Amino acid sequence: MSLYISDEETLVEHKSNPEMARINFYEYIVFILFSLLILHTFSIIAHSKKLDEKKPCKRFVLYYHDILFNGSNAANATSATVANHTKLGNFNHGMLVVFDDPITKDNHLLSPPVARAQGFYFYDMKTEYNAWFSYTLIFNSTEHKGTINIMGADMMGEETRDLSVVGGTGDFFMTRGIATFRTDIAQDDYYFRLEMDIKLYECY
Repeated sequence: MSLYISDEETLVEHKSNPEMARINFYEYIVFILFSLLILHTFSIIAHSKKLDEKKPCKRFVLYYHDILFNGSNAANATSATVANHTKLGNFNHGMLVVFDDPITKDNHLLSPPVARAQGFYFYDMKTEYNAWFSYTLIFNSTEHKGTINIMGADMMGEETRDLSVVGGTGDFFMTRGIATFRTDIAQDDYYFRLEMDIKLYECY
C-alpha cells in the first residue's frame, strides 16, 4: 500500500513545524560557510609556493630616459613639471613631474625604444632627494606586447633601489616582482637615465 502526501499537506506540515524550517535554514548557512572556508583554504595553498629571489621566472634589463622640459627644449622633452616645489627644504619637496619617457635595451638615448614609461614622480622629502614613482611600462613590439605597472620610493642617495612590480597585462598578465633602479647618469636638472633590472616572480 503506497502512501501519498500532497503538496498541501507538506506545506501545512512546515507551517505547523517552524522549528524544522529553522533547522533547515541553519544547515544551509553552515553549508555555505563551510564551502567558503574550503575555497579560502585552497586559495592559500595555491599561493603559498615559496619564491626564490635568485630564480625569477623572467628577468630583463632596460634603460629609462627622462628629459625634463626647461622652457626651451619642447622638441626633445619627455616630461614636464606640473606642480612646483615648495619652500620646505632644499630638495624639491612637493615637485610633481608627469612623464612619457622612452625605454631602451641599452643606455643610448637614441636607440630604438622597446617601450614607453608613462606616469609620474614627485619629491617627498625635505632633508634629502627622494622621489616616489608610479608608472606603466607600455610594450608594443614584435618581442613583447602588454604592460608592467611599477610603483615605489626611489631613495636617490642609495646606489640601488627596489621598487615593486604590482601587476601587468598582455605578455605580463598579473605579474609580480621587483624593479631595481640604478642611476646610470644625471646631467644637470634636465636629463637622467636609470638602469632598471626587472625581475618577475609570478608569470602566467
